[in-house]
Amino acid sequence: MPIEQVAPGLERLIARNQRIEELGTGFGGPTGPAEGPLWWKEGSYLLFSDIGNNRRMKWAQGQGISVFMEGTNQANGLTRDRQGRLLACEHLTRRVTRLEPDGSLTVVAHSFQGRRLNRPNDVIVKSDGSIYFSDPWTSPDPPNQWDLDFAGVYRLSPDLGTLSLLVKDFALPNGLAFSPDESILYVNDSRRRHIRAFDVMPNGTVALASDRVFAELKGDRPGIPDGMKVDVEGNVYCGGAGGIWVLDAKGNHLGIIAHGQPATTNLCWGDADWQGLYFTSRNTLGRVRVKVPGLPVPAVKG
Repeated sequence: MPIEQVAPGLERLIARNQRIEELGTGFGGPTGPAEGPLWWKEGSYLLFSDIGNNRRMKWAQGQGISVFMEGTNQANGLTRDRQGRLLACEHLTRRVTRLEPDGSLTVVAHSFQGRRLNRPNDVIVKSDGSIYFSDPWTSPDPPNQWDLDFAGVYRLSPDLGTLSLLVKDFALPNGLAFSPDESILYVNDSRRRHIRAFDVMPNGTVALASDRVFAELKGDRPGIPDGMKVDVEGNVYCGGAGGIWVLDAKGNHLGIIAHGQPATTNLCWGDADWQGLYFTSRNTLGRVRVKVPGLPVPAVKG
């Protein structure tokens, strides 16, 4: 059965016989997979990145998948800011950008202390408008092309004026998520195959002394910790060995959504009730319905 129960409690979050839908396939390529799904609520459709083909795709119920935008600078992670503007982590240009209502791009982050970022990967926004993003290396050892000699996680102030390095000792920082009350920042490390948790300080930085391993996501099957999302109760969903791992708010492993793809690259909540869990793999977009709603991203205004 594709919904694998590991511990009691999973059935309250997802039915054991829940169908996993394949919404489209054939994406990705040598330079990157399908990635960065994002529900665009008012339009009732989903956007996601097709990194290998340098384009942004759209999926809508009853309409299927179409090309939304060509030429994205190989964008990866996507989210919205508090004003509903699209934020994207661009691989090719090594920066984080914001798409304005008039179609122009604003570069919100491209360097730290005068040195170019590595390759921004995933991005989330806190309720105060501050932007958090991961900036890993994309090869086992830092090659000469990188200006920075570490892989970091950053916070950008709401006015875009201050970029703060939060943590720099990751092997490969990737997916990011907040707990429902934003008191905890989760960051997964794809290379070490675990999720770390940090207490968030009142100024938006993290307490390094609070650093702890929230969960290990290791196994014999393909898949590493990559994209990650949290529901309204604080349960954590994260790509891992064998599919999407379901963890409770204490990090206990409840089960695996075994969707049959080699790896889960990213996740997002969607549908009108936020109970649709959308996921991308290297080549595929899929969806599975859950019982507890996910944390919504800011609504699109105007």
